[in-house]
Amino acid sequence: MISDVLWALIGIQMAMGLFDTVVHHELTERLAWRPSQAKELRLHAIRNWFYALLFGVLGWFEPTGLFAIAVMLLLGIELIITLIDFVEEDLSRSLPASERVTHTLLALNYGAILVLLLPVLLDWAALPSGLAGAYHGIWTWLCTGAVLGTLLFGLRDMAAAIRAPGLVPVDPEELIPRARQSETILVTGATGFIGRRLVEVLVANGFQVIALVRQRSADLPLPITLVTDLDQIPATTRIDAIVNLAGEPIANGLWTKAKRGRIVESRRDITRAVVQLIKRLDQRPEVLVSGSAIGWYGLRGDEELNEGSGADASFSHELCAMWEAEALQARDLGPRVVLLRIGLVLGVEGGLLSRMLTPFEFGLGGKIGDGSQWMSWITRDDLVRLICHAIVCKKVSGKLNATAPVAVTNAEFTTALGRALGRPTVLSIPTRPLRLLGGDMAKELLLGGQRVGPLAALATGFSFEHPDIETAMAALFSKEEAGARKDQRKPGTTAKLRSNFG
Repeated sequence: MISDVLWALIGIQMAMGLFDTVVHHELTERLAWRPSQAKELRLHAIRNWFYALLFGVLGWFEPTGLFAIAVMLLLGIELIITLIDFVEEDLSRSLPASERVTHTLLALNYGAILVLLLPVLLDWAALPSGLAGAYHGIWTWLCTGAVLGTLLFGLRDMAAAIRAPGLVPVDPEELIPRARQSETILVTGATGFIGRRLVEVLVANGFQVIALVRQRSADLPLPITLVTDLDQIPATTRIDAIVNLAGEPIANGLWTKAKRGRIVESRRDITRAVVQLIKRLDQRPEVLVSGSAIGWYGLRGDEELNEGSGADASFSHELCAMWEAEALQARDLGPRVVLLRIGLVLGVEGGLLSRMLTPFEFGLGGKIGDGSQWMSWITRDDLVRLICHAIVCKKVSGKLNATAPVAVTNAEFTTALGRALGRPTVLSIPTRPLRLLGGDMAKELLLGGQRVGPLAALATGFSFEHPDIETAMAALFSKEEAGARKDQRKPGTTAKLRSNFG
């Protein structure tokens, strides 16, 4: 008979497994949306199904004879799958420290379970074969919940592994033409969601890249030069362009006084450091593309906005105005300065969209309130192309909205995302709790919005690969779109960009 101590250890294993799945696999690493993790997802799916069978048997039955031996085989196979999974994880991704600690605790606890459970199974194995019904009170119902959870996540992980080929991003060599000569670009914020893709595209197309990172061990494509401080760059270094994207994330926590301070100081300090670098370089760069955001315009309701529009007071506006003012100091030193006002950047690897995928995939997604707030968005690859356009096109200067031509309401965005995932979007998130709990962060980022158009980008000859939300969602989630990308590019788009590079 299974003792209370053994049941307690099984319950702890369930709790830690749930924590690892939700916090690490879903919220932190977002494994289901990383094509590189298809093999790991298959291992997770198979292991979850084994767990579902084990929890079901132990929760509702007492297996004897051959059935007990079968349970021991299942335990052994699960152990082998876990070991293979450990190896695959080490080969394919860098695990955060908390996930490594959780895996260690899971392994230790599983070992304790085996020590206590095997004698019970051996005793049952000596009995005639049978599968007698049993009821263990609360443990039976916890096992039932674990069965449902592991079955669900197993199905989801296998489906994610199957769809992984359709999530493979566009070959970085296809986004922009190759460098004509040895051109060097400095990128700050190079390990972020946008910066990482920009660096990948630049390196793949023959540009020399200097990346400002926090640690020299940063995982970025080679060949690349890493610096942890701009003072490490000699004055004799030739830098043709600077792309300044660094700054404390604004959407990963409440805007407390300390958080606001970090948001402001990070952008101010790094931008000042960039200007100081430009000042001391023997040969100054031709252009500085400095990050900003459409939050500069404030909360403007349904008003259609472009680079010539004014602004309303808000924290976002004050932040962006300060950031842009610091960047404009470089204009007196010679470089052309582009103020890149970035909208909601779409990509499955990061940003706001990646946080929405898990609830939407499980059918729990929906609009916020009545869904009337505007969302001005751009796909990450279009943003990377626009940054390169800003670097090479001398007509681009000053304010540049980085948004697709067709903004959508939150309700329209929700419908498009649900359709792309094949999931219902009938739920609605009430606004009152968001206002109470999220404060200004929720008011400006979730409940407010701007209807912004890319007037300057279009006027200088830039064309969007994904001008509307339907084509964007197809590019992000459609296997057919992924297959088509291998055969051809959309007519006119790449040719237009190539002409900008001369």
